Amino acid sequence: MYNRFIMERFQNPKNAGGMHGANAIGEVKNDGCTDITRLYLKIDDNNMIENARFKTFGCITSIVSADVTCDLVKGKSIDDILKITNLDILKIMGEIPENKIKCSIMAEESIRAAIEDFYKRREKEAKKALKASKYNVEEE
Repeated sequence: MYNRFIMERFQNPKNAGGMHGANAIGEVKNDGCTDITRLYLKIDDNNMIENARFKTFGCITSIVSADVTCDLVKGKSIDDILKITNLDILKIMGEIPENKIKCSIMAEESIRAAIEDFYKRREKEAKKALKASKYNVEEE
């Protein structure tokens, strides 16, 4: 049913597990089944992806889609990873059952969710810094 690449990556995922110091976390749930994918990214000050990891509660295809996604985003800019689609993921994975394509879509959506989280965190930090500097200026 699954090709050799998918079975190898499922049995030996390269990027499985959480990440300490992640500054972007995207979680996606599939309403059609119980699959959940959480993508962890470490993004540097130049908006480049330093590292990517994942946790997935789901089927073989969900796990491999998330693992491949981590490989695709590492070393790229935010702008570049936002161009990644499920078709890019599927090209690497090879043929999968049609009813499992949703897994690659979840992986794509996890990228967008992580970047949205990154910008929300950045905005929150900026507001906090502004508030702190405002109080420091008034105290002097």
